[in-house]
Amino acid sequence: MTRAMIEVRSLSKAFGASPVLQALSLDIHAGELLVLVGSSGSGKSTLLRLLNRLLEPDSGTIHLQGEDIRLCAPELLRRRLGYVIQSVGLFPHWTVAENIGAVPQLLGWPKARIRARVDALLALLQLPAAAYAQRYPHELSGGQQQRVGVARALAADPDVLLMDEPFAALDPLTRSSLQQALWEIHARSGKTIVLVTHDIDEALRLGTRLVLLDQGRIVQQGTPQAILRAPANDWVREFVGQGEAGLRLLGLQAVGERMRANERVAGEPIASHCSLREALSLFVSRQVDCLPVANESGQLIGSLHFSDLIGGDR
Repeated sequence: MTRAMIEVRSLSKAFGASPVLQALSLDIHAGELLVLVGSSGSGKSTLLRLLNRLLEPDSGTIHLQGEDIRLCAPELLRRRLGYVIQSVGLFPHWTVAENIGAVPQLLGWPKARIRARVDALLALLQLPAAAYAQRYPHELSGGQQQRVGVARALAADPDVLLMDEPFAALDPLTRSSLQQALWEIHARSGKTIVLVTHDIDEALRLGTRLVLLDQGRIVQQGTPQAILRAPANDWVREFVGQGEAGLRLLGLQAVGERMRANERVAGEPIASHCSLREALSLFVSRQVDCLPVANESGQLIGSLHFSDLIGGDR
């Protein structure tokens, strides 16, 4: 049986007389995008800080690729664990390229290799090197700074990327754009990512597996679909929004997965990558029961009927 990338066993942490994590055990598998989600004070950010030894546990163990992290020097451990936080913390007097290349430079990478890595990451995060590499943080928007923060965390190709509420301070459009960028990075790289959020919609959109925490304990874990369809208890049911569960399930599936291929209908098309929840909004606003579907090039490739939204998986 393949070992998990990270194994957490009976982990407990308290601040004074207040327990934050209580005998928590969790496996994080290679290549998954695991989202720790819960209300404020549930212990999710504390768990992330314990993973990279910004905090030490009161009891319990954490193993990274089979190695007890207590046996690894903190500075060496953190080179294996990229870390992105809400306040990006870029060095203000360093250029974008210098910020991203900081850890590779510490590791002694050749200049040409660092330059190539910086250029590749900037391209991945839609910040072309020719336009952005020599800028300074104050010359960037908040969303651009956060993209640079993600690039910096990925620069030395860490085993795991840890992200603590990375998009919480951004406006909705920028936040949605960065969520999409993260989803694409995960899909292309297969990187193991652990993301902390209190936003259930963000968790559902990004996570391959969700871990719901309440008062320092795991209440439920599973795929977004499984949690929406079968909440473990009333707390989970309320947290995921009992009245919104159906709409959120529609948000997890793309139009292209339910469309009727090659069927042609009239009207303004919806893109195949849009969610069924977005399609529902168009059905209501346009007062129609059928929508044409187009691919990324704008070519018509099928249709979606209103009845397809509740027709079950095809």
